[in-house]
Amino acid sequence: MKKLFLVFAISLTVFMSTNCDKKTDCNASIVVMDANGNVSNADVKLFATVNKTYTGDVKAKGTTDGSGQAKFTFKLPAIFDITATKVVGSQTLTGTGIIKLEEGKGNEKIIIIK
Repeated sequence: MKKLFLVFAISLTVFMSTNCDKKTDCNASIVVMDANGNVSNADVKLFATVNKTYTGDVKAKGTTDGSGQAKFTFKLPAIFDITATKVVGSQTLTGTGIIKLEEGKGNEKIIIIK
């Protein structure tokens, strides 16, 4: 009887510890491209538009790396508007998009700037 209780207790502990470690972060990967391919050092902004004149409090800014990618992590699911910009000489290239983030998942969005 003691062995059965011990096996039950160990099984319950393992079960509880694996369920508590569930990853809930929401990851966004934004890849910025132009006509020549991936764009490094582009400014990327994620924001939630509440109505046409107001942006929500949850926002993020980043810069693309050498492979044209900017990564973000959020604790809660959300839908974000995306704006990517890059100044090239006297010209500003811009692209926009939308990304939906779900709990415990990652999502990638490619933004083309023109």
